[in-house]
Amino acid sequence: MSNPASPVKNPLADLVPEIDAALNAALAPQDGCPPELNEAMRYSLMSPGKRLRPALVLMAAEACGGERSEAIAAAVAIEMVHAYSLIHDDLPAMDDDDLRRGRPTCHKQFDEATAILAGDALLTAAFETLATGIPQPERAVRACEVLAKSAGRSGMVGGQTDDLLAENRNERHNLAWLEAIHRRKTGALFTCSLQLGAISVGAQESQIASLTDYARDLGLAFQIVDDLLDWEGDGDEMGKQSGKDAARGKLTFPGFIGVDASRSKASELVTAAKQHAELFRGTGQRLSQLADYVLQRSR
Repeated sequence: MSNPASPVKNPLADLVPEIDAALNAALAPQDGCPPELNEAMRYSLMSPGKRLRPALVLMAAEACGGERSEAIAAAVAIEMVHAYSLIHDDLPAMDDDDLRRGRPTCHKQFDEATAILAGDALLTAAFETLATGIPQPERAVRACEVLAKSAGRSGMVGGQTDDLLAENRNERHNLAWLEAIHRRKTGALFTCSLQLGAISVGAQESQIASLTDYARDLGLAFQIVDDLLDWEGDGDEMGKQSGKDAARGKLTFPGFIGVDASRSKASELVTAAKQHAELFRGTGQRLSQLADYVLQRSR
């Protein structure tokens, strides 16, 4: 997606090594886990990516005045759930993709059964990580509840279901319905990431509410940009095939309201997200920078 504005420095860059080290440690060999399964889990979890969701966890912890070390378990957990969702999204019964982040998808690198089981194992490992990695029991319980709801039937999985049902069908095709799909399919994990970071450091309810508002705007902006990249982006740069959404008849923002209107809406949402980040003053500066970065991303 072309953008004439001057490039924004990646606010995630210094967090990625810290996140990757924690992810690597989380998938150390475990008694009873077949090496083949662990290899498939590691292949998907450690696949090179932006690490946006775990970074949001750490940014939220910082914005609320906490230490990143307090939230690293939650950061690992959310990336495990994200990796599981990508494995299953790529399966032939879902989006049927061969490439993810410039590499063969999990079911292409291994096989479909192994990919399904690797996704299952990552999902359950996420809750194990929260339960054992957050030392305060009340925070751990709340974190597990938030993640379960965000990733479940009324969150990410529900949004993915409606997204699949909407392919090549005309009923309920309006902007509100499209937004409802993506506020769950994509936005739910954005919201969860920020809430997990705040919960991990014992943030005030008012801080969690402000982060939730920020996440709602940022998550939808991210999805609109994602749709635009699929519509007109460079597949080689993105590391996956472009144009597949339109070919499958998926309901997308540029397909529904046009490219220019989609860009305008994404920009409005980013502006709104930055206003929510300003409530944290200096500690929310990185969140504001991230919103600009999301708008300008090319993959």
